[in-house]
Amino acid sequence: MSSEPNTPETTAIVEVSSQTDALVETEMANESDEVRRETKALIEAIRKRAQVEVQTAGDYTRDAYLNAVRHARESIEHNQLFEPERIDRSVQLLQQEAEKNWHYVLSEIESLGTRLAEAAKAAWDTLMNSPNSK
Repeated sequence: MSSEPNTPETTAIVEVSSQTDALVETEMANESDEVRRETKALIEAIRKRAQVEVQTAGDYTRDAYLNAVRHARESIEHNQLFEPERIDRSVQLLQQEAEKNWHYVLSEIESLGTRLAEAAKAAWDTLMNSPNSK
């Protein structure tokens, strides 16, 4: 047993916010200084603990979000959204269509050239065989 029964075991200096001070002074005006001081310390401890809990919850939420984003990214990286064989086949089909269209354009140009040559020959023949040219 202790020889001094009224001595507190530990005394901590707690910084009290102006809001807590005003609240306690207003609501507990008739209480002793010690009761008000201990009440202020209790309220500050509760407030600080609540802040820590909110911060921890925020950190947990942010960590959970980051983990979810990482997981989604890894899933996308590991899953093949496009099959390489299908891409190769599509490229081959595009090349075949392009070649087919190119050959069609070439044949049309050749046909146009032939028709222009025939028209030019016909015009020349008409010009050379006209009654005014003699």
